[in-house]
Amino acid sequence: MTFYQEKYGSFLYGLNRLYLLLEKQRNRGQDGAGVVSVKLDMAPGCKYMDRMRSCDANPIQEVFDRIHGEVHAGAGEKGAEWAKQNLPFISEIYLGHLRYATFGKNNIDYVHPLKRASNWRSRNLALAANFNLTNVDELFACLVRAGQHPRNYADTVTLLEQVGYALDDEVQDMYRFYRDQGHAQEEISLLIEKNLNLSKVLARSSVEWDGGYAVAGVLGHGDAFVARDPWGIRPAYYYRDDEVVVAASEGAVIQTAFRVDDANIKEIQPGYALIVKKDGTVSEEMVREPRRRSSCSFERIYFSRGNDRHIYRERKRLGELLVPQLLAAIDGDLENTVFSYIPNTAEISFYGMVKGLQRQGIGDPRVEKIVIKDAKLRTFITSDAGRDEMVGHVYDVTYGAVKESDTLVVIDDSIVRGTTLKRSILRILDSLHPRRIIIVSSAPQIRYPDCYGIDMTRMGEFIAFNAAIALLKERGMSSLIEEVYRECKAQQGLPKEQIVNRVKAIYAPFTDDEIAGQVARMVRNDSVQADVQVVFQTVDNLREACAGNDGDWYFTGNYPTPGGNKVVNTAYINWMEGTNARSY
Repeated sequence: MTFYQEKYGSFLYGLNRLYLLLEKQRNRGQDGAGVVSVKLDMAPGCKYMDRMRSCDANPIQEVFDRIHGEVHAGAGEKGAEWAKQNLPFISEIYLGHLRYATFGKNNIDYVHPLKRASNWRSRNLALAANFNLTNVDELFACLVRAGQHPRNYADTVTLLEQVGYALDDEVQDMYRFYRDQGHAQEEISLLIEKNLNLSKVLARSSVEWDGGYAVAGVLGHGDAFVARDPWGIRPAYYYRDDEVVVAASEGAVIQTAFRVDDANIKEIQPGYALIVKKDGTVSEEMVREPRRRSSCSFERIYFSRGNDRHIYRERKRLGELLVPQLLAAIDGDLENTVFSYIPNTAEISFYGMVKGLQRQGIGDPRVEKIVIKDAKLRTFITSDAGRDEMVGHVYDVTYGAVKESDTLVVIDDSIVRGTTLKRSILRILDSLHPRRIIIVSSAPQIRYPDCYGIDMTRMGEFIAFNAAIALLKERGMSSLIEEVYRECKAQQGLPKEQIVNRVKAIYAPFTDDEIAGQVARMVRNDSVQADVQVVFQTVDNLREACAGNDGDWYFTGNYPTPGGNKVVNTAYINWMEGTNARSY
């Protein structure tokens, strides 16, 4: 601690860097934040693990206000070593997490890091994870068969207990080994801490995990790890030098918080774990055999910060690759077409779209900032009618930039439910009185639920699915809806490895353009006077733009893990039966 105080002027160096990492990753709708710290080599009887969590409206600020309140209340003019011995959260190791809820209540019990306590330092475990597992039911049953009685049925607790169970076994095996060699009990504890094989613990605990995950953990004696799923679904990056080892779900935030060159930021490879021993030894070790890489492409389109150079390049390319479809949609008429975007996540793909149009050599596109988002407005009105009215004002428009003879092309990052288009965006765009409105999605049609970490689990929420169902009914093919239901029900009792995605049959009779046309009819409110067209990115273009990150199950139904097929069939069954339950 003294080193950081002397070099950086504060023993809060690590805590301040953690705050920056969390703030820079607060991208969308986080509803919880938590911090755990671990002090090294504390004397028996002295507290060495501290935790602070919040699920308040501004959880990061709440957590750090409370931490700093406790720290500054007793800091005075004392030095780093005194602070470590006497103040909470003055530590060598920090673990922080932001909760973006994909399921569960906004409850403090669901906020990471989670803790598993013991009087043995090496058995104290704090865990934080970005994950969703498709087979929590199977994993829970494994714990019960082992004789445990988990305190509740939750994926977070199941994950913690599986790692903790493997950790207990490994520590116990090492205890017996050193005891049989004649070592004293007090000496055995230190030998266990020094030689604990974390990769073995992680390999044993994660062998049955089906899903996407980046799991970080710290032990009470000072070892730490970050493990990544073998398909590379969830992202994880790290940086190390002589002073720090830091890991995060986005490389760009490490670059910003520590002012380091991104060439030195490494990706944790799928199936591997970054393991940091108490003595500072760092290794990357395989804990599960890597599978076909399926890194989540929607993470890159939607969730990740756009200042990462790889994300920025991919999003621009997505916009550029849309140009042939757009030129066909406007019949090559640039003179009477205005191009714009929905703020703020579609801005980068918009730049790529403009670049692609300019490369065509057919003239300069008319570019305007048409849509403005009012960040101050909150739709707090309780009645449905009032809420719809307020939603209609979340965005505003630039008046006078569009003529009545114009086609207005507006790009968005994705179209999931279509409700914002219907209730807000199309209404305000139509107030400019264009002849035609073309909404462009830089992502393909989202047709299937996610089960690896993004909150899209119910079939009825996808406008592409609803469009396909509407087309089946319009064309006298409703029997297919029931047939797919029967096939999904017939597979319910099978092991997940034998289940096939039957929902693909719902889309099979139609072309992408037919579904896009139906989507356009569904989002066009009766009050909209302009013609409306919707253009979606193609899956082939997505794969080209995000090469190497081609986890595209949202769009194709090709799930990388066996549990994915189980989830999609269950989601369809729930939709058919009118059940608003989680599909995994």
